[in-house]
This record gives sequence, C-alpha cells and structure tokens, in this order.
Amino acid sequence: MRRRSFLLGAATAAAAGSVGYWRARVVETTPDVHYPGMQAGHALRDKAALPQPSATRQHQVAILGSGVAGLSCAWKLAREGFTDFVVVQGPEFAGNAAAGVRDGLDYPLGAHYLPLPSLASTHVREMLADFGIIERGAGDARPYYDEAVLVHSPQERLLRNGRWEEHLLPMTDVPDADAAQHQRFLALVDQLRTQVGSDGRKVFCIPLDLSSRDPAWRALDALTFKDWLAREGYTSPALHWYLNYCCRDDYGAGIEVVSAWAGLHYFASRDGHAANAGEGAVLTWPGGLATLAERMRAAITQKLGHADWLLPGTAVRIEELATGPRVLCIEESADGAARAYALQTRRTVCAMPLFVAQRLLPDIRAYGYDPATHAAPHAAWMVSNFVMDGYPLEAPGEPLSWDNVVYEGQALGYVVSTHQLLRVARTPRSVFTAYHALSGQTPQAAREWLTRASPQDLRDVAAVDLVAAYGKEFWRNARQLEITVRGHAMATPVCGYLSNQGLAALRAVDGPVLFAHADLSGYSVFEEASWWGVTAAARILGGHRQG
Repeated sequence: MRRRSFLLGAATAAAAGSVGYWRARVVETTPDVHYPGMQAGHALRDKAALPQPSATRQHQVAILGSGVAGLSCAWKLAREGFTDFVVVQGPEFAGNAAAGVRDGLDYPLGAHYLPLPSLASTHVREMLADFGIIERGAGDARPYYDEAVLVHSPQERLLRNGRWEEHLLPMTDVPDADAAQHQRFLALVDQLRTQVGSDGRKVFCIPLDLSSRDPAWRALDALTFKDWLAREGYTSPALHWYLNYCCRDDYGAGIEVVSAWAGLHYFASRDGHAANAGEGAVLTWPGGLATLAERMRAAITQKLGHADWLLPGTAVRIEELATGPRVLCIEESADGAARAYALQTRRTVCAMPLFVAQRLLPDIRAYGYDPATHAAPHAAWMVSNFVMDGYPLEAPGEPLSWDNVVYEGQALGYVVSTHQLLRVARTPRSVFTAYHALSGQTPQAAREWLTRASPQDLRDVAAVDLVAAYGKEFWRNARQLEITVRGHAMATPVCGYLSNQGLAALRAVDGPVLFAHADLSGYSVFEEASWWGVTAAARILGGHRQG
C-alpha cells in the first residue's frame, strides 16, 4: 500500500508560504499495512491448485519454517555436527520474531524482549552463551550478561490519572485494602516460584514440558484466572486490570478466558536472575528478538560453511512415502510466477503453527491430533511501528521509558526501539512500537474485522494508546507508520489446555515427521518455541547415531 509522507516537497512548501506552516498542521499519516503469511495461508485453506515440481532435492532432514522453533532446531543440529539439512523459510523469516528497518532505524515486527532465562531453560542459556550474550556463568543461578542487551533504565512506566508512575502494578493512590491485596498476590507469586509438586518437579516451570504433573496443582487449569481470583478473594480493580493486561500481553486474551494455571504460570515460572542486573530485567534489542534469529542464522552458516541451508519458498504439502517424507514447496519469483520444487527426506520437522501443519499433511489425525477438538484458539494482533521525528511532549511524572503502558488503555502500550541506544542524549529520531491484542472480540471476529478494515481504521486502532498519552499532538512527530497484522499471532491457553490429549500426542511423536512449534505448549514465547526446536533436533540426532 502507498505511504503518504509528512515530508512535503519543496514546491508544495513554497506554495504554502513556509515549511513551518505545514509542520504546524496535525496530519495523521497513512500506514503501510502488511499481512505476513495471510496469502499463503488462505491458499492452503482454500486448497488452491499446486504446480508440479520442476526439481527434487535429496536431504536427510527438512525443517519447514524459519521461526524460532525451526531456527533453534537447525542451530542445534549444526552445533552438534549434523550437516545434511535444509530449512524452508516460509512466508516470513523469523516469524513472530521478525524485524523491520527504515532510514537506519531497526524495530520489532513481533516479540521485542526475552526474560532472563531460568535455570530450567538450559537450552536458552546454551544458546545465549554460544552467542556471547551470557559472558560467563551460563549454568549459574546468576549469569553475567552482556551489558548492552540488558534493558536500560528507566524500564517501564504507567500512565494513570494524567501522570506517569514507575511500575505497572499500581501501589499508590489505591485503597489500603487493595494495596494489601497487591502485596498478598506478589507474596504468593514469590512462594509459587519455588513450589514443588508431589512428583518432585517445580509446579510452574519454563519450559512448560518440565512442569509438575501433580493433579492437585493441575486442577487450576479447570477454571479461568478470573474465577480463581474471585475464589481467592482478589477483588482489587487495579490488580484485575494489571493481571488482565499481562494475560493479554503474553496470551492474547484476558483473565476471563485464560486458564488459572496459565495465569499463575506467567508469573511463577519466571525465576531468572543476572549477576549484573536487578530483578525483573529483560534482554532486548532495537529490533526485538530478530537479533536472536539473525544470530542463529549466522551461527548455522558458520558451522556449515555455506548459506545454502536456508531455502526460499513455503512448504505446501507433505507426502508420507515409504522412503521418507516428500515435501512440495512453492517459491514465488520476482515476476510473480510460482516455481515448485520437492524435497525428498528421511525426516521432516513441521516447525510451523499447527493450523498450518494440519493442511500440509494427508491427515494429521493419524498422529492423535484432531483439529476439530484439539485446536487452540489463536489470538489476532497488530504490531504498529511509528517512525518518529523528535519526541512528543511528555505528561508529568516518570521520563520516557523502554515500555510505556496506559492504565485501562485499549491496547498494550508501546516500546521505544532506540531506548537501548540512548546514552548521553536522546537520538534525534526513534520508533515507537505499539502492540494491540484484539481481545475485545472473538479471534474469528477480530480476523474478519482485520481483513475488511481500511488502512485508516487500522491506524486509528494502532494509535489509540499513543493518542491517549500525547493527544493529537502526537501526529506532529510521527512521520511514517508500518502496521503488521498477525491474524493468528499466538495460541491462547484456555481452560483445559494442559490436558489436551492432541497436543500431548504431537509432543510425543518421534518418527519420519516431527512437530516443533510453541503451539505444542499452548502459548507463544521464545523459550517454548526454542524448546520444541531443540527437542526435535535431539530426536533426529538420537536416530542418526543409532542408524
């Protein structure tokens, strides 16, 4: 779509009398809107005719998808010396960890940070050490991290009652009884971080696969987080808002939908620390988690000695033959023509969302997963990047932070991509990245609205928290806007997801076709996607050694 720039030409400015005249106007820019994967996904859904392959390549392993799971699988294989594999990129390199760049400014198109990994997340710690992000002590309780990627201060702030406050959970200007509830909840979370079930496992662990199976604790999955809060006497409106915000941020849905187990897991599973950072610190980059995707790509290329392992195109069909899976892929050329090629493999890893994988396989129900009963809802999201020329005037209170949230806002606030670059003075230009989980309606209704909304409609939704923070004056600084629409951004852990037998069946698959995606955990974060990628790699390596 065409972009209308604020930077008007000299002739127009001269006709107006002066450039200052134009800069004084408040004009809302027309966005560029992107729908990564939508065209390919709809073609699969609608069973579009597939061309015949013009060539066939032979490889021991094909990994379908270059998101965090697929790249983690490839990184682990290469690191262990396994070289005969390829990765079919899919419609978007890095998937939910993708990034964009304009005029030299990087910004996230999806996930923008990684919490400090817990001791149980050994796969993530190994990766961060491999990349030099953990500089020493990867196996320690408090590793030493590269200072450049630890989030700089100030980290977060909350706009409430016309002023910015330092923390996202309100602790001042609330009734004493509510403040007491806030403290009680935080104390409970501290206790749950070390809680162990009857099987000796941590109750809330990340990766989720290592969590306790204790039925007494897993019973929390039978009720919503909102119902659990009511049962436990948590009635504070501010606490409810905060917990609802957190669930929308990680799961794409609110406390009235998310499982109580998942709601508590959000807080209690995070127990990572750093020797050189305070509690609650995270790792972040201007382009978000795309930096980790690029580090994986570089590490794989270095290990293999070439970059031909990453293939263009999208996998569209898997044939399960006696000789091994055969994968049909389609690559769109520069002139718009489609070229098909095939991959004959011994093992194939479906590192894609399950709602896509089910359309590639002859019948995914043969693996114990029935989409009609086992498919999780997937939340619809918008990630909107506003390229800023200067900075809007701030409301009183805390200074501009990396993460900025509007209390009771419709969206999820915004992060400042150049925050990690700030030293003595602000950069003259920046990118404000606004996140919006469309949780006010069903996922299907949200997707339908996204497909028919005009660029102006999307812009108004994208800017809702920024306009709440700065008023229409915000548009004096916003020069360009890029909106990324993710109709199936993430799986939502609704009640019963822990006992989902279809997901359990796919997690256990160890044959010619393997599954590796955060969907197997029921929600989408880096540690879970990476876990299933390295788990698939371990199964491939184990079978290869036995063979």
